Amino acid sequence: MNRRPFDPRLLRRVPAARRDLAVLAVLGGLTALLVIAQATALATVLATAFDGRLHRPALAGFVAAVAGRALVSWAQGTVAARAAATVKAALRADLLGAVGRHGPTWVAGQRAGQLATLAGRGLDALDPYFTGYLPQLVLSVTVPVAVLARIVFADWSSALIIALTIPLIPIFGALLGWQAQAATERQWRRLSLLGGHFLDMVAGLPTLRAFGRSKGQVDVVRRMADGHRQATMKTLRIAFLSALVLELVATLSVALVAVPVGIRLLGGGLTLSTALLVLLLTPEAYLPLRAAGSRFHASMEGLTALDEALTLSATDAPATTGPVTAAEPRRPAPAGRGEIRFEGVTVAYDRTTALRDVTLTIRPGDRVAIIGPSGAGKSTLLNLLLGFVAPTSGRVTADGVDLSGVDLDAWRRELAWVPQRAHLFAGSLADNIRLGAPDTPDAALAAAVTGAALDEVVDALPDGLDTRLGERGHGLSSGQRQRVALARAFLRDAPVVLLDEPTARLDSASEAVVLDATRRLVAGRTALLVAHRPALLAAADRILRVEDGRVTELHATATGPAVPR
Repeated sequence: MNRRPFDPRLLRRVPAARRDLAVLAVLGGLTALLVIAQATALATVLATAFDGRLHRPALAGFVAAVAGRALVSWAQGTVAARAAATVKAALRADLLGAVGRHGPTWVAGQRAGQLATLAGRGLDALDPYFTGYLPQLVLSVTVPVAVLARIVFADWSSALIIALTIPLIPIFGALLGWQAQAATERQWRRLSLLGGHFLDMVAGLPTLRAFGRSKGQVDVVRRMADGHRQATMKTLRIAFLSALVLELVATLSVALVAVPVGIRLLGGGLTLSTALLVLLLTPEAYLPLRAAGSRFHASMEGLTALDEALTLSATDAPATTGPVTAAEPRRPAPAGRGEIRFEGVTVAYDRTTALRDVTLTIRPGDRVAIIGPSGAGKSTLLNLLLGFVAPTSGRVTADGVDLSGVDLDAWRRELAWVPQRAHLFAGSLADNIRLGAPDTPDAALAAAVTGAALDEVVDALPDGLDTRLGERGHGLSSGQRQRVALARAFLRDAPVVLLDEPTARLDSASEAVVLDATRRLVAGRTALLVAHRPALLAAADRILRVEDGRVTELHATATGPAVPR
């Protein structure tokens, strides 16, 4: 975990924030000059007031310095808020880009909740860091240096005491900060686990209710929330202790300066104006460091989220979750109408091997059915073509071009994918069908609806294609959602069609409709169909069986079922 108060990766990843951070540095220097000017003017006003006269130029200078500090403070807040908004927007875009690079397998499981928590609550915690801690970090450098430089010329002995005591604040702050950071990391891990579990629980709530397990999950969430509460309270205890220690050190340090100054003033060793100047400037030297220390704890959660966001968004897709890294040059994508070849392809995960030394040729126009037990590696074959998974060894080519180095976005435009559970978004039915081709005219949209046998569904909806759907297609049945996915594929009009068990979880009536639409979709196209039900095999020219990561081609006999060739 990064322990630095400022992560230099931020400037490399979000160049747009450089200007705002530079402005903050300039404003910090201006604040230091105004602090000196304000203290000098006030010391002069007070010293002359004891003589019974008013130093009007000094009073005007004091008022101007106070007004200037207020204006600069407002500008710091505005610039810091703009920098926070810029960084949050850029990091959220980077996280979404990382999801696109790595594919759905990277987001599966607990990481989905981690990313949801990070992109939401986590990055929002950067506001205290940018608007509170970062400006104070700049002031903790500029103001003490300016104050020391001014006091050296006024009273070198007081400047020596300040120079010796001022490092105590960052030293104690760092010692307590290490403890606070460890506590904040524990708090963040618990929050990520809580967010991930809650997301999974909400997604599976209908199933939990059907089996009477919803109340048990309430107890689990309560225990996890209580663990997060305890971790938060431990973090707050350290933060309050840190604030007490820093205030005590700063108060004693000011006293070490104030007492000798008072004694020397009484003894005639200092003039009143010099003593007032030292007494006014000394607290200003410690104040930014104390404020930075206290605000550092308020920004710890944001710093932890920032480090995690920078790490996750910069992670290149590993060999089993994506074939191309951001640093590699991308070749033009091949046409989908050429021959597709798997040449000695092996895909190995951390705990298992999904495919073993697969060599396979799919000719243009082939309709290939893929069968086998669950978890045998059928979907991995499709994920290889989609670019969601890359071979651990071997290669996949299309029209003679290795897919490991091509522009994946351009290659995916040659594919139409119908997953087992198509995701429908909250929006109109037309927008959901146009997902892969948003600029499609209405005539083509109507043709896709007809091809997918979605006409009767559209006619039954209150607003037809403009009917608003709920998230995940709430309002449509499983068969209707599957027909929407087929309509997307018809609208895509791609030369290669990938279907991952499109008739799974459907009743016989819905299955018959989807099968008819599937036959129309694959006609004249290269198609790979992952199938469990025998009805889908009738649409295939070839049958491949995947078992234990190995692919065997089958053929149908005249009197019996498919057998190995």
